[in-house]
Amino acid sequence: MVAWPAVTATAKAADTVKLGMVAELSGAGAPSGTNWRDGAKLAVSEVNAAGGILGKKVEMSEYDTQTDPQVSRALVQKAIDEGVIAIIGTVYSGSTMVNMLVAKQNSIPQFVGSEAPAIVEKGNPFVYRTSSGAQKGVPALTPFFKDTLKAKKVGVAWVNNEFGKGGRTVFLEEMKKAGIEVVADVASEQAQTDYAADVAKLKSANPDAVFVYMNQEESARFLIEAKKQALAMPLVGEVTLTEAKVIELAGGAANGAIAHVGVTATATQVPGIAAFAKSFEETFKRKPTHDAIKGYVGVWATKYVTDLVGKTDGEAFSQKMRGLCLKAADYPKILLDTCWDDRGEMSRPSFMVQVKDGSPVVIGTVPAN
Repeated sequence: MVAWPAVTATAKAADTVKLGMVAELSGAGAPSGTNWRDGAKLAVSEVNAAGGILGKKVEMSEYDTQTDPQVSRALVQKAIDEGVIAIIGTVYSGSTMVNMLVAKQNSIPQFVGSEAPAIVEKGNPFVYRTSSGAQKGVPALTPFFKDTLKAKKVGVAWVNNEFGKGGRTVFLEEMKKAGIEVVADVASEQAQTDYAADVAKLKSANPDAVFVYMNQEESARFLIEAKKQALAMPLVGEVTLTEAKVIELAGGAANGAIAHVGVTATATQVPGIAAFAKSFEETFKRKPTHDAIKGYVGVWATKYVTDLVGKTDGEAFSQKMRGLCLKAADYPKILLDTCWDDRGEMSRPSFMVQVKDGSPVVIGTVPAN
């Protein structure tokens, strides 16, 4: 009788594998983190319905970083201490830069939604993106500024955190190579609420277009102020500017905004994305953002690669990931043909999106780069 609970616990452990979903479930990053979590939860449900990982049921625990990098570091360690085989998160680059060292020290694979270039430049063999980094996403916009908009001079509005600094640096380099002059370079702070002075500065510089690189809530506030001051030139972003959360917060001010997105739930011409969007909306009663797709892909990639390796071994997982390509025809829940290089950077086709009548609409596709 005394030994029974221990035997039960051992048997349960042998029949399950654990994932640690570490994300920004409260604080400034909550719009991103909660979507990331819900995409991951949907994937876990599907993975279990499909037989689990290595034939074992998947259990995913949630850890709220409160959008605090140091909290995220402690929670990644806690998840590892509790026996997870992989970390799913974080989304904010500033947190990932801190907590990925913990996963590396423990040889635990980590799929992240972060896009700062520096994340894959640290030589960490256990961190993998679920969308392209800014150094791949932002250059995809260069032909749009140069050939479509025929811009000769541009402005930049960016948030002064790890995410914003990375995107701004790549954009300035791209504009210099394209021979396009940057006539206004306007930094703002994370959680800033008043953009009147920022928009006024951009308006007075009179660029042909403005590159907007901020997190969701900041993007929405910027768009509202831009409409208030009748900023007439195209506003073009990378990923966040046309997100569902931004549109919800900005309302009509989001109409006309353009962005390059690594993946979008509005790309329903892709069968896997259409099926994902339908399931997500039925389950959570709202439309998914790109962060939801990233969380979903992170869990499914963990399942596919672990099954390919044939065991829960972080070192073997890491070796398998280097240069790995998964075709959607063979691994449908990966949604699009996807490759990772030897640094964990992702490559796959992407999209140009514009907000029309309150909804993001795909206006073009961009080949994998």
